[in-house]
Amino acid sequence: MKGELKILGLAHGLLLGLVLASPLVAPSLLPWGAEALFIIAAFQLRLADRRWETRAGLRGWISHIRMAPLRLVPWAGTAVVAAIAGPEQARLAAAILIAVVMGELLVYPVIAHLLGRLPRLGLAGAMLLLLIGCGLAGPGQAARFAMAFALGISGCVFWLRGPDGEAGATLAALGGAVGALAVALLVPMAQGVAIPAATLCLTLTFAHLSVMRRHPLHWRLPSGMRRVLPRPGGLG
Repeated sequence: MKGELKILGLAHGLLLGLVLASPLVAPSLLPWGAEALFIIAAFQLRLADRRWETRAGLRGWISHIRMAPLRLVPWAGTAVVAAIAGPEQARLAAAILIAVVMGELLVYPVIAHLLGRLPRLGLAGAMLLLLIGCGLAGPGQAARFAMAFALGISGCVFWLRGPDGEAGATLAALGGAVGALAVALLVPMAQGVAIPAATLCLTLTFAHLSVMRRHPLHWRLPSGMRRVLPRPGGLG
């Protein structure tokens, strides 16, 4: 996926750095940062593997597994950081590793093909159900991370259906992120749903901004050159 969605890639790298540094600054934010990583990493994974639907079932699964070790390196670093952050974060490290294995070996191979057959309305319903599932699970649990991973995959398939890069879609995603963040701040009881919703909307916003269409500028001669060149009617 090199060269694609540069803004989203920069946001992903910045988030990873913040998560790795969070034990030194705000250890309590580590579970939320890890959850955001699951969403954006799954989005990027599905984007890089657009040809999943065209593969035979077993061959597609084997191809996916062969590339898994490279994707597991950042997760291993995140788990190590959680483990050394203190005894209270040891469970978080185990939950991250369990969720990564579940996501790579089970969640992605199963739902990537199924989501590709759903219309946009069905994808929106799937994302809503996953958000509700995230709200039912406590922060830092492996099941919640696995659902966040599935949420990121669903969000990518939804984004791939378009319209991508349009101002209206970008503003809608940004508005959803702002609204979800406001709910998370004003209604603490709703943070379990609002925070992953805000993360997904921000991911969609960055994806839209990465492919934002720009109006082309028509080529024109400088004013001085136009005065020097003769008109077509005066030739000959």
